[in-house]
Amino acid sequence: MTDVFPGLALLADRFGIAQEFWDWKGRHVAIPAETIIEVLRAFDIEAATPEAADAALTRLEDDRWQRTLPACTVVEEGQGVHVDVHLPAGTQVRVHVCLESGETRPAWQSHNDTPDRHVDGRAIGEATFWLGADLPTGYHRIVARTVEGESTASLIVTPGFVGFPASMRDQRIWGYATQLYSVTSDESWGIGDLTDLADLITWSGTRQFAGYVLINPLHAAEPVPPLEPSPYLPASRRFINPIYIRPEAIDEYATLGNSERNDIHALRARALVAAESGSVDRDAVWPLKLEALRIIHRAGMRAARRIAYDDFRRREGVGLRNFGVWSALCVIHGQRWSEWPEELRRPSSPAVAAFAEEHAEDVDFFEWLQWIAQTQVSAAQSTAGQVGMPVGIISDLAVGVHRQGAETWMMPDVFAAGMSVGAPPDQYNQAGQDWGQPPWRPDKLEQLSYAPFRAMVSAALRGVGGVRVDHIIGLFRLWWVPQGGGPTVGTYVRNNHEAMVGILALEAQRAQALVVGEDLGTVEPWVRDYLSRRGILGTSVLWFEADEHGQPLPAHRWREYCMASVTTHDLPPTLGYLAGDHVRLRESLGLLTEPLEAELEHAKREQAEWIATLVRYGLLAEDRTGDPIEVMLALHRYLLHTPSKVLLANLTDAVGERRAQNQPGTVDEYPNWRIPLADRDGARIQLEDIFEAELPKRLAAVMNGYDEQPVSRWD
Repeated sequence: MTDVFPGLALLADRFGIAQEFWDWKGRHVAIPAETIIEVLRAFDIEAATPEAADAALTRLEDDRWQRTLPACTVVEEGQGVHVDVHLPAGTQVRVHVCLESGETRPAWQSHNDTPDRHVDGRAIGEATFWLGADLPTGYHRIVARTVEGESTASLIVTPGFVGFPASMRDQRIWGYATQLYSVTSDESWGIGDLTDLADLITWSGTRQFAGYVLINPLHAAEPVPPLEPSPYLPASRRFINPIYIRPEAIDEYATLGNSERNDIHALRARALVAAESGSVDRDAVWPLKLEALRIIHRAGMRAARRIAYDDFRRREGVGLRNFGVWSALCVIHGQRWSEWPEELRRPSSPAVAAFAEEHAEDVDFFEWLQWIAQTQVSAAQSTAGQVGMPVGIISDLAVGVHRQGAETWMMPDVFAAGMSVGAPPDQYNQAGQDWGQPPWRPDKLEQLSYAPFRAMVSAALRGVGGVRVDHIIGLFRLWWVPQGGGPTVGTYVRNNHEAMVGILALEAQRAQALVVGEDLGTVEPWVRDYLSRRGILGTSVLWFEADEHGQPLPAHRWREYCMASVTTHDLPPTLGYLAGDHVRLRESLGLLTEPLEAELEHAKREQAEWIATLVRYGLLAEDRTGDPIEVMLALHRYLLHTPSKVLLANLTDAVGERRAQNQPGTVDEYPNWRIPLADRDGARIQLEDIFEAELPKRLAAVMNGYDEQPVSRWD
């Protein structure tokens, strides 16, 4: 094993590559030099020898000095910032800030006695300018005028604190979490859709008094089968999966003739037959819905709708255009763009432009699908406002994208080649995880002024009331796994969290949205403090909340700035967890490193400690400790004793479901993300059944602090 020599250590520090970490058992782990060398190659840095590392360091520093301004400067409002400017030695420079409003602000030169640097026979000097501490939040530009001309660079000023949207009026709220595809109705196509979401919002807002509905990521998947079942492994995080569109809710559906409507009715009937398989069969349903949507698209639209659609296309710009082209290319050439004809593997190639022109109608169709999907999301959010929900829809933002998806085709240079995102071993995934998603290169994001990240966050917040950021720790650091090495042979790579969290805060401020970060797992303690200071909520799951002695965390010690729940989608619903289903499932899949009986005994002790806590708090009668429903309700009742301002109940708990939606560490060994919503008996349950069921009423009463749930808040 190669030792970490000084040049390699310096390069690792420069690119934020960890040389050590502490694992979930508190053990110190040193990262092998070979792993660091492999990760540096993903940054286009060769450092296998001390000589190569030293040469790379010199080249990087020379490149920095040859840039007049840093590509992007991010600062928190009220803090101010100094910026270094490089110019021909002995010459003058003038610097000012141009705000996004068009207003200009002066910059003041500060003392800098850094010696000149000679690069390629040219002497370069460095000057430092203070930009002031009173700049407004927004996306601004730094302008520097030297003897060589004018240079500009990005300046992003971010809000110091996000907090709760004004609509919450600083009050506690609660809501339901659900996997939308699993929630169907009598009118949907066998897969939950955006009209089902609006109906779920209507019921949960009026009958349950919920303040929001948290849904799985709606991110775009492949345009044709086979579709990736995981909403957390999308083709693009900027665009929406049109499988969630309700065709009959599109305005133009009303203008169709009888023949066209009959064709759509027949397609839906076939989709419902496919949905009877017992799992969420996207590959069977989507082609049928896609054909129905093509029928509606061919019908055209009235003038005002065309104006709105054209405006949507202009706003989304080249990103939407490229996504539409990628979708059309997938239909003809398959989903793996790396196997397309070479001339089609970059969106900027003349061959791609010719393809787009030749297939203009198909490209327009896929762009139109995005507009329709966005209008139906916005309609569901409007429903939330109409029923008095303070927040409404909280969307979910996945941590990464599919390696062969739209984003890696549209901007391949922004992703780290040969790397996957994952997680080191922890208590619940003792072999570690490799999610198969390529990470963004932090250096490329900075060079692009974080434009891809900004577009993604802005899209995630459009037409909704909030966003949950899955694995928000990824904005601070991600576990990079060299492909083929396995998740245990990885290391952490740091992102510029000041920039990424700051941009998230800025976009949330502009959208007046609630932001929740999923900060479970191995987390450096200062990270949670930082997120709290920036007004971004964390995530607290009851089963994971323990004190320093491993006992249930007392209610008063829970965080105020968090979304508190009993369970999460990576665990079975509460009834399944109480039955030990999660342990037996992991054992059957070979994911345990400890004997089954030992793990079951540990789970039994954990539950006994929580049940004793519930009894001690007076939330559960001693003679009801053996009743799983009563225990489930008492666990939720415990959440009300915490200071947490946002409480979460899972719709699976409300209907008595036991099966987990996802088992981390598996792909097809378990039907992840394909479990339709079912009741306690395992029978599939429709929205209309949920509206009349008793258990949701009991759970809502608990979440609202009532003995019995009223029919209406107006009674």
